[in-house]
Amino acid sequence: MDRTRLEAFSDGVFAVAITLLALNLTVEGPGPGHPKLTDQLGSHWPAFVAYLISFFTIGIIWVNHHALLRSVKAVDRTLLFLNLVLLLFVVLIPFSTATAAEYLSKDNWDARVAMALFAGVFVGMSVGFGGIFEWTLHSESVLQPVPPERRWAARIRFVGGAAVYVVAVVIALFSAYAAFALMGLVAVYYIFERTPAASKSSEDEEPGG
Repeated sequence: MDRTRLEAFSDGVFAVAITLLALNLTVEGPGPGHPKLTDQLGSHWPAFVAYLISFFTIGIIWVNHHALLRSVKAVDRTLLFLNLVLLLFVVLIPFSTATAAEYLSKDNWDARVAMALFAGVFVGMSVGFGGIFEWTLHSESVLQPVPPERRWAARIRFVGGAAVYVVAVVIALFSAYAAFALMGLVAVYYIFERTPAASKSSEDEEPGG
């Protein structure tokens, strides 16, 4: 299969998932008995923060997904299914985001379960993306594979993010807010972190940069 078909399909899924996030940002509107708009916005802060975390996480995955695939010469059946695993969890992010935002302010067991679900979906997404990255390390259909001596360092960078999400799942069962903050920090980190493939390509294109 041509790589562009895989990218086009994936881009469509990413676009739909990231758009659905905004549907969770609602207020009651004006009316008898409704709180003031400022009060409503203040009480909905979990929804806004969860939206930011999920928006940037999906965006980061999209950027890194593109960085990995642009060096792929040919797509095989294994890569197609690995990509489907990634997309399976990407499309669950709007649901888990809405659930976490709805229950977080309750600060009870349901809130902790909702946050564990939120982090769990991110674990699945990380596993899916890690599978694609691992495929690029061993496939002969990659133009600029990561050199063997750099592979374990690259793996650690990927596994590190997934490991933090696993920790967040555990922490969520004790403190939903702590897990929420931890996931926010991961999103901030990966805004500045680049995939090894992207870094290598950039170095090739911009010597000394």
